[in-house]
Amino acid sequence: MALKPTIYKAQVELADSDHSRYQSLNLTLARHPSETLERMAARLLAYCLNAGRGLEFTRGLSTAEEPDLWQHADNGEIAHWIEVGQPEEPRLRKACGRARRVSVYAFGKSSDTWWQLNGAAIAALPRCTVWQLDWPQMMAVAALLERTMALTVSIVGGVIYLDNGGASASIEPVLLADSAEG
Repeated sequence: MALKPTIYKAQVELADSDHSRYQSLNLTLARHPSETLERMAARLLAYCLNAGRGLEFTRGLSTAEEPDLWQHADNGEIAHWIEVGQPEEPRLRKACGRARRVSVYAFGKSSDTWWQLNGAAIAALPRCTVWQLDWPQMMAVAALLERTMALTVSIVGGVIYLDNGGASASIEPVLLADSAEG
């Protein structure tokens, strides 16, 4: 019998002063049995950084043809394809052909090596933006997550501040490449 995902409920008070977005979000995240808490935290951060109408979590790890998050335009087109982790260049090339915009939030102990090996090819892709999330900072963010959580997320000057009422953490994504148009 296959293991089922673990469901996390997050009530997020988002204050993104960088993009003038202030929202109360009620999010449900399904954590795949093989997914680390840090990866789920990266998905949550990606959601907060890109919050907007039509943004949704996909089936993720269980479906190879979908990103971790995506945003559809009113006409059904994929407006934004969002990957977390260290995706391969052919996957991102295909995503660039399917979506108007592609974002990657790379993280992990080996993300520097991943970028050294793949950076030139990925940076050459059209409509693609790549961010790196620092591994020690990601571990601190993941430590804040609980099955049912209330988080305050503030984004100021490119830094994300998170607080769960008992502990806090911050993370500053580093821009590695940006070939996004317009």
